[in-house]
Amino acid sequence: MSSNDLKVKTSAIPGSRIAVELEVSSERCKNSYEEAVSRLCRTANLPGFRKGKVPRAVILQQFGVARIKASALESLLQKSWEKAIEQESLEPLCEPELKDGFETLLDNFNPDKDLKITLETDIAPEPTLKSTKGLKAEAEKVIYDPNKIDELIEQSRKELATLVPVEKRAAKMGDVAVVSFKGHYEDGSVIEGGSADSMDLELEDGRMIPGFIEGIIGMNVNEEKILKCQFPDDYHQEESKGKKANFNLNLKDLKTRELPKLDDEFAKQTSDKDNMSELRADLEKRLKEEAKRGQVKARQESLLNALVKELVVEIPNTMIEIEVRNIIEQTARNFSQQGIDVKSIFTPELVESLMKSSRQEAEDNLRKNLALNALSKAENIEINEKDIETRLKELQATLSEEKNIDQSKLKQVVSDELMQDKLLQWLEENNTVIEKSPEKKVKTKQNESKTKESKGKTQKKSNKISDKG
Repeated sequence: MSSNDLKVKTSAIPGSRIAVELEVSSERCKNSYEEAVSRLCRTANLPGFRKGKVPRAVILQQFGVARIKASALESLLQKSWEKAIEQESLEPLCEPELKDGFETLLDNFNPDKDLKITLETDIAPEPTLKSTKGLKAEAEKVIYDPNKIDELIEQSRKELATLVPVEKRAAKMGDVAVVSFKGHYEDGSVIEGGSADSMDLELEDGRMIPGFIEGIIGMNVNEEKILKCQFPDDYHQEESKGKKANFNLNLKDLKTRELPKLDDEFAKQTSDKDNMSELRADLEKRLKEEAKRGQVKARQESLLNALVKELVVEIPNTMIEIEVRNIIEQTARNFSQQGIDVKSIFTPELVESLMKSSRQEAEDNLRKNLALNALSKAENIEINEKDIETRLKELQATLSEEKNIDQSKLKQVVSDELMQDKLLQWLEENNTVIEKSPEKKVKTKQNESKTKESKGKTQKKSNKISDKG
């Protein structure tokens, strides 16, 4: 298709979209119609005719003018769009949409006349910033908490404990119950994923939905019971939110933990340290470093949030949908790395629910990235190619045993990380962060329950406080 056959006019429309008005010459329309007829003559299989030898008149009679026009129009649309992209150097983010729909266009399509088409598509936005300097932000101080040492040691001690059978008493908090159960909603319908033949369950607040753990407390081995529960209003599965449920449960076995002694042998078993003094000193060092990194991150996040408030941009829906998919895919990868069966968990219903709930997170992520991109352009901030090469060499040394590494992608990742670090450093140097003392948080039973329930679903046990080499 030549430029004489096609006239193109573009105009911006809200939502970081463009309208592309195409005017296709009557000659090009006629050619597309004749090509559609020729294709059918070559490919049609009709009784009494050899393939490729069906007369034109028979084709028109058998298939009808409307079908041939539709085929011609589809081809014309595709070729015209490809030509428009090339001619106007367009960079669409998605397939175009016909403004008035295909059926309306088909009704108005006359192969002997010029054809006017209006297509709409998303394009990359052009973000700007109202201001980049003199911004003020508040960041909460991240303080080293020495009590965390004892918490980590107790956590590791619990993970290294030996499970022993419980005899002659009922279940209590802290035990590990082996249970089988089957769940039904109050209306009698089966709860999808709400059953198990044999599951080890730690009896701790918040491990399951409200009423489940509480119902097991006081039961004896081999006892059966109907647990009356209710799903939280913010439960992750849409169909279960706020619903009451009954679980027919059998307590098959009961175990308790025998904790190891806090001695030098424990230190060797749970870390690469020779005694408890060295272990505590190492944990103190690591926690202080973690607090320092957390403080840097808190300052950077507060500045980035302040910068986002200065952002002027319209984010196209296509970009948000792509970022939503990225979030869900990353969540699935995280679950898979923890040994969780992703296929059984990520049902179509859950994916749909996640797509809705992740939309705000996706938009927030995009706003931060766009704000940083706008900052790099506004202040002409660039990274040195030498710095990229130095960082690549460092990474390649650590990844020497890895195979099938895409070097171009690795370079892009390194480049992006270095650029982000430089932009965040620039923000610190040219703006103000006020650090405030952390607010004392009142831990309600409901919030504690939600936190533990979330951990219970996704957390895999770690057998060591620190890696041995």
